[in-house]
Amino acid sequence: MSALEDDVFRAFVAARQHALLRTAFLLTGDQGMAEDLVQTALEKTVRRWSAGGEPSSLESYVRRVMYREQVSRWRRRRLVEVPAAELPEWRLHFGGGDAVEDHMVLHQALQQIGRRQRAVLVLRYFEDLSEQQVADVLGISLGTVKSQAHRGLVRLREAFGGFEPALGGGSR
Repeated sequence: MSALEDDVFRAFVAARQHALLRTAFLLTGDQGMAEDLVQTALEKTVRRWSAGGEPSSLESYVRRVMYREQVSRWRRRRLVEVPAAELPEWRLHFGGGDAVEDHMVLHQALQQIGRRQRAVLVLRYFEDLSEQQVADVLGISLGTVKSQAHRGLVRLREAFGGFEPALGGGSR
């Protein structure tokens, strides 16, 4: 990597690191895992990207690497159940509660749905990508994006007892 390419990449990381971490946290549900995911995606990107591309293509490439890496991690992960004496209590404050609590409730609900549905919902409604862009990033068909988004929203509604959470974006 040349000095110019290195400078462009460093500037990109400085400018977009927070947004990438936010998305990674929504995908992983854990701050440490999110940081690892972003780091891995940036490492894989820096080995393959050249400064000849547009900065917007760099972000798209990093996000694609990040989502695919997370899907690979989900596939490798084995489910481990931990017995508990009591189930955790869900508190719902959408519409009039504290924004931090709302975020935590939504985060908990996202952890209750399937990994592909979660990835589709995060990309579609939190990252505000079009259905076609989501399909391209995840390497799935447009119909799969639509069905996974529908099923994921149904599961979220069930988690909120019929309440329809207002997810941002998705107007395309």
